[in-house]
Amino acid sequence: MRAVGVTEFGGPEKLHVVELPDPVVGPGQVRVRVHAAAVNPTDTGVRAGLRHSGADAPPPPYVPGMDAAGVLEEIGEGVSTDLKVGDHVMAIVVPSGSHGAYSEQIVVPAESVARVPAGASDVQAATLPMNGLTARLALDLLGLRPGQTLAVTGAAGAVGGYAVQLAKAEGLTVIADASPADEKLVAELGADIVLPRGEGYPAAVREAAPDGVDGVIDSALFHDRIVPAVRDGGTIATLRGYEGEAERGITFVPVFVRSYSREQAKLDRLRRQAEEGTVTLRVARTFPADQAAEAHRVLEAGGTRGRLVLEF
Repeated sequence: MRAVGVTEFGGPEKLHVVELPDPVVGPGQVRVRVHAAAVNPTDTGVRAGLRHSGADAPPPPYVPGMDAAGVLEEIGEGVSTDLKVGDHVMAIVVPSGSHGAYSEQIVVPAESVARVPAGASDVQAATLPMNGLTARLALDLLGLRPGQTLAVTGAAGAVGGYAVQLAKAEGLTVIADASPADEKLVAELGADIVLPRGEGYPAAVREAAPDGVDGVIDSALFHDRIVPAVRDGGTIATLRGYEGEAERGITFVPVFVRSYSREQAKLDRLRRQAEEGTVTLRVARTFPADQAAEAHRVLEAGGTRGRLVLEF
């Protein structure tokens, strides 16, 4: 089968089409014929070698991709599911060597797939699993109650946008950031207060919420700089494993979406929320799979709103 990966680490130009054996389904697994795979910032880390190093690294090629959607082709032994062969499904994929979503076929645990939202294409559905589950996990870790206040950085991005929408669905007051060009978008996503993006955002949050917010989802990677926006005893959900120094009883909780990679009920709940219009599936642009290098260049240039998607 065709896949897109790297045999040596580096820039986008290192991505190329590789031929791999067709994956074999084992007990508890399913095989999906991939039609679409979303391009995420974490994929650039796989390409650059940030995910595979040391003597324990599997051999190349290394295939990125954590989001896929397509057609269910095979169901392994011991799988109990209401899905059937031929159904359109979406999946969260945990890359390991040649096992990534940038592939014509993937084999994943049955708990990592859910039906594509009704009315959505495979391209649209591919934007939901990893980013949606990241936002879901962040909210679960924060454990906020209806009526409490959440700040979201990077609110116009994929994780930030889902965080805004899911938080509003749970009765939270959301204070989000946006550039001038994104203010309308972030307001339409449901943010109660939209403040200018940038270094002044934490101080502006504190002006809008004088006692400080109860929690933060920091998808823009403010790290310690967001602390002034948070009340004593509040919580900051961080991406990429960041753990800051505690002060005023504030807690940092890193979000590792791999811990939700088999939370099928949560993925299926996101499917229902997409069908209900609670969350919006945003596709910025599509590329043929053999143009993955260009997709990575576009992503790393910044400013993308929604997800770039490769089509197989």
